[in-house]
Amino acid sequence: MHSMSLKLFVDCNDVESRYTAPGRVSFGVGDFPVRFNCRDQGRRNCRIIARASERDGGAGAGAEAGGAESQSQQNGSSFFARSQTYALMRQQMELAAKSENYKEAARLRDSLKSFEEEEPVLRLRGLMREAIADERFKDAARYRDQINEIAPHYLLKCSSDATTLGIRVQVRSVYIEGRSQPLRGQYFFAYRIRITNNSNRPVQLLKRHWIITNANEKSEDVWGIGVIGEQPVILPNNSFEYSSACPLTTPSGRMEGDFEMKHIDKVGSKTFNVAVAPFSLSTFGDATDNI
Repeated sequence: MHSMSLKLFVDCNDVESRYTAPGRVSFGVGDFPVRFNCRDQGRRNCRIIARASERDGGAGAGAEAGGAESQSQQNGSSFFARSQTYALMRQQMELAAKSENYKEAARLRDSLKSFEEEEPVLRLRGLMREAIADERFKDAARYRDQINEIAPHYLLKCSSDATTLGIRVQVRSVYIEGRSQPLRGQYFFAYRIRITNNSNRPVQLLKRHWIITNANEKSEDVWGIGVIGEQPVILPNNSFEYSSACPLTTPSGRMEGDFEMKHIDKVGSKTFNVAVAPFSLSTFGDATDNI
C-alpha cells in the first residue's frame, strides 16, 4: 500500500520541477518530492472542454450487440462500486492508524485482505501473475481476457514510456489517499513526469495537452502554456522533471496527451508534438506490478 507525505492542491496544474543531468532514473513512490498549495489555484492557465467519448451504435447493430453492451456496462458499474468500497476502506484504515485506534486499524486491515482475496479483478490478477511465473501463458491469457471483460482498462499500467523524435517522456502516477474523499466521489492522483532529450538538438517545451478520462468513459481535454508556469529549454542529454496532480470523480481513469515543442538551434523551426503514452490512475495501484 502506498503512502506519501505531501501537501496537495486539487487542480490539474503542475506544481514543482527540477532539471536533472543524465543518470539513474527511478519512478517509484518515493520519487514524488512535491508540494501542492490550494492558494495557487488562481495561477491556472488552461482551458477545459468536456466531451463524451461514448460512441453511438449503428441502427443495424441488433439486439445481440445491445445485450453485450448492457452486460459490459453492468460489469463496469459493479467494478466501479467495488473500487469505491476499496478506496473508502483504505482511507478508514489510514485514519484509524493516525488516531492510534490500532484495534480498528487491524480490523480494517483484515477486512481489506479478505476483500482483495474475494474481489474478482484482484483475484484474477493474482492468478494471472502465478500463471506467468509458471509459464502457463495460455492460462494467463484467459485470466487477462476475463479481467478485460470486467474492467476493460484495468490492465493499463500506472506508468508509461514513449519516445518521439529523440524526446523521451516517462510518467508514473500514484493514488493519494490523504487528499481523497471516496464518500463524496473525490479521488486524488499525483503523477511525476521526466522528459529526456536524447537527440542532438536543444528543444523548448511550448504547450501541453492532456486527455483525462474517468471510469465512466467521460473525457476532458486540457490545454495549457508550458508546464508549471514555465516553457523549459532542454539541452541534448539533459532532462526536465516535474510533478503534478489530477482529481477524478471516479476511483480510476487514465491520462494521455502530448507536449508541443520546437528546436531552438535554428530560427524558424517548426513545432512538433511529443507523445505522452496512456497511463492509468487507479486506487488499486498498478495491475501489472511484479509481472
